[in-house]
Amino acid sequence: MPSIKMAASEKKRSSPAAAAAAGIEQSRAALSKNGVAEGEAEFLLQAGVTDMVRGAPLRVLEARPEKPVDFLAGYFEKLMQSREAAPEALSDAGDPQWQLHLDRALWYLGLAHHSHRTAFNNNVHSAYDSLSAGGKCKKPGVDGKTYSELLRLLCQDRGASEETVQPLLQKVSCRDHEAVPFDIFRYGALTCLILLEFLAKAGSLYDALDGGSGTADKRVCAAVLGTLEEALHIADVSPPIRYLEAGSKLRPDCLALAMDQALAERKASVAMKKDEFLKRASSIFIAKVKPIN
Repeated sequence: MPSIKMAASEKKRSSPAAAAAAGIEQSRAALSKNGVAEGEAEFLLQAGVTDMVRGAPLRVLEARPEKPVDFLAGYFEKLMQSREAAPEALSDAGDPQWQLHLDRALWYLGLAHHSHRTAFNNNVHSAYDSLSAGGKCKKPGVDGKTYSELLRLLCQDRGASEETVQPLLQKVSCRDHEAVPFDIFRYGALTCLILLEFLAKAGSLYDALDGGSGTADKRVCAAVLGTLEEALHIADVSPPIRYLEAGSKLRPDCLALAMDQALAERKASVAMKKDEFLKRASSIFIAKVKPIN
């Protein structure tokens, strides 16, 4: 009986090595079948090219990016950066490696629009796993410090001012020492991306209001912002029909009517700058965001 147990134990201990050897043999056989000479196949295996190339199509299917060729270029670039940064990370307390994982997570979050739910969710998972692998804690997961820094960089890289997005970050950030579950991670990233898109649309709206002059009439801006706030208030109600009502509030004819009414008022014309318009628009959006704590 002891000899049988020892044999079973030895079999379990050797199984990973056997699996690895089997994987190498399979790769070698596949390369030979595709017309690659044995010496050339050995070189590709030792250089790690075989595993690299094999994993690339799987990543494309996982991420489903809008530009697959650009995705592949970025994918291989990130792999090379990871390899080059590893020795440097060991000699510099791990900070370069941490930054590398942040950059990779930001890259994943920008691959697909959030409206493409399956691809976006896959990419958020990849971003979360990347940060989890690069964390300084022994336990897997993402800490609040890394999560909050990611959100800050996400907004900064897309041109949003710190003053504009800070109220949102205060609502969706975690304490540095807290463990961040995936659902919270996804909620924070998605909320930031939607706000950034909202600000881009608001910026385009302001550009239409100022007529290229760089400043717009404050009465008109206030009317548009009031209509926008009213539409968001309607959309905050649960029945789906209310979303249609919210959309109707933002029709060009409704906005034009609100602006005409504002201009008809006998008030002195004062200019509103774009920064103030975007700040007010963001505050309307952020007021509807539920804090995570």
